[in-house]
Amino acid sequence: MTCDRSTSRTTVATAIAVAVASLAGTALAAHPARAAADGRPLGHDVSSYQKHIDWRAVRAKGARFVYVKATESDGYRNPRFAAQYNGSRAAGLLHGAYHFAVPSASSGTRQAHSFLRHGGRGKRDGWTLPPALDIEHNPYDGKQPCFGLSSAALVRWIRAFSDEVRRDAGRRPVIYTTARWWNRCTGGSRAFGGDHPLWLADYSGGARTPAGWSFSSIVQYASHGRLPGDQDRWNGTVAQLKRFANR
Repeated sequence: MTCDRSTSRTTVATAIAVAVASLAGTALAAHPARAAADGRPLGHDVSSYQKHIDWRAVRAKGARFVYVKATESDGYRNPRFAAQYNGSRAAGLLHGAYHFAVPSASSGTRQAHSFLRHGGRGKRDGWTLPPALDIEHNPYDGKQPCFGLSSAALVRWIRAFSDEVRRDAGRRPVIYTTARWWNRCTGGSRAFGGDHPLWLADYSGGARTPAGWSFSSIVQYASHGRLPGDQDRWNGTVAQLKRFANR
């Protein structure tokens, strides 16, 4: 994912997988890079860093879904969000919005409010993926990867964000993270695996899922490739992906 409030770009050097057992039915364990021809839909995630995108060309290259960064903390809005979000839909891609969390800046409830006001609500229309929370290492202070918060405080922060999204949008957010960050910074919390789809970063193809999850449903497997932004793959069929958009 990206932290793009300035010209710098922070990308998680791992891969992402999101799995929902009720949707996928079975675990698909193969790494995306080794499963290029197995029919699992390609996707990607973008932010203002990618600027103007030729969405029809992106679809022609195989993209079937995209997550677009909407907000960060409680004060940043992606200035290109509307163009990227609406443009992807017009080209025939399933699309969703994500929020980049900065838990040290303000409460989970406050950041959820910002996200919901500026693109995070979405709707169950068969085209809009569930909203996503990007919570990972602190890009602003390498000495405080957990944002200076305790494990218990981070778990409360994530719960507050999720509860507000659920109250307003009627959907629990997808959680984007890495196994290393989650297990370290939340203390390996198992509180979210039952009702929050997982978007797991694992560029190596061999990382375990974080505590609390057994499956991953979307895989972010590279920071660059044939599609703009980070490279993702849905861990299931096209039909399951479309059902996910109505989750």
